[in-house]
Amino acid sequence: QVQLQESGGGSVQSGGSLRLSCTVSDYTYTTGCMGWFRQSPGKGREAVASIDSVGSTGYTDAVKGRFTISQDIAKKTVYVDMLWLKPEDTAMYYCATRGYDVSWYGPPCPVERGPFNYWGQGTQVTVSS
Repeated sequence: QVQLQESGGGSVQSGGSLRLSCTVSDYTYTTGCMGWFRQSPGKGREAVASIDSVGSTGYTDAVKGRFTISQDIAKKTVYVDMLWLKPEDTAMYYCATRGYDVSWYGPPCPVERGPFNYWGQGTQVTVSS
């Protein structure tokens, strides 16, 4: 069983920045595909960014140029640096990973929810105007 723990959320003003971190208990059971997602009240969980085992990244259009996903495999940690935050970025942010125990026939590490089957508990980000 893979466990993930997010940290780094908080409250910032519009234009501010935050770095979220996600620690993975054991990469051995994952495909190395990691993702960040977010969910606001009344909305579905939205994919934000993904990174695969060789560092290839993808982003949803709403965050391109503002968010950067990265990883330090030795530290078993994935990050997302969020710059120029907007009130519409306010959400609970989750990290997730795709384990070997999920059947998935699409792109190996897409910016979408489909293949991710291990999730953290989330960390809240609030951006005020």
